Amino acid sequence: MSGLVALESFLLLVLIALLPALLYLSWVRTTEFGQKEGWGVVLRCFAYGAFFATIVAAVVEAALVAGGTGLAVAVPAPEFVFLNGNTTAGQFFLILVAAPFIEEALKASGVYAYRAQIRRIADGAVLGASVGLGFGFFETFLYGLGAYATGGIVAGIALIALRSISSVLLHGSSTAVFGYGYAAERLTGRGRAASTHYLGAVALHGAFNAVVSLGSFAAVLGLTGNVADALSALGLALGIFLAFLAIEYVRRIIVQSSHPGALAAHPKFRPPPIRPATASVRPPARR
Repeated sequence: MSGLVALESFLLLVLIALLPALLYLSWVRTTEFGQKEGWGVVLRCFAYGAFFATIVAAVVEAALVAGGTGLAVAVPAPEFVFLNGNTTAGQFFLILVAAPFIEEALKASGVYAYRAQIRRIADGAVLGASVGLGFGFFETFLYGLGAYATGGIVAGIALIALRSISSVLLHGSSTAVFGYGYAAERLTGRGRAASTHYLGAVALHGAFNAVVSLGSFAAVLGLTGNVADALSALGLALGIFLAFLAIEYVRRIIVQSSHPGALAAHPKFRPPPIRPATASVRPPARR
């Protein structure tokens, strides 16, 4: 009986984590004017973010923490303290710097993997959002599973619900920003648009992690009681606000870049040359 209850709880957590991400995915996809990305490619991007980018990011980050901790212990110099995952500085370095760079790079690889589907700039943003929302779904499910293991089903559901209105949206938005830049560079020849938008995605991700960590900053500063609780609540509210602000920005750039004539109006857009027909026509037979 306990095994059946555990299975039901597991499936419930999957469903609660998956549904908001899919609703966001549909919301972003329907923002696009004209011909929209097919559900097939959108869901494949979603799965890429969920089951490739998330897992590889976890492995890379775990290896970085293990390797950095070992190096910091072997070479106990002050300049290496941020590599030690057992220290406060090391934990903040992972959250604010390493994780945004690693995770955004792996999510960006999903946009690159499906680059053949990009026909206009808006497509890059939609595919990026798809990858990011997949990443956010699976990461949120894993966090919820951990909360369920330690605090029960209510704790798991509460954490998933909280992350669904913050982290999931953030992951979708940040990768959409990269996808927009990558598509702009690919279709219009804008030099370095992909790299600058990747850095923008990293900055957005890092800023979000910073504001939701206000409670942790308070603990480091020795603040306790009502002050610490107020900072934690403020950080959570700012994180949710930033996540919704980011997804609204993404929806706006999708609307603007999918509007009829948006690509052709770009000053650097060069349409492909019109090739003459190659079909051969047989001359009439001589009589």
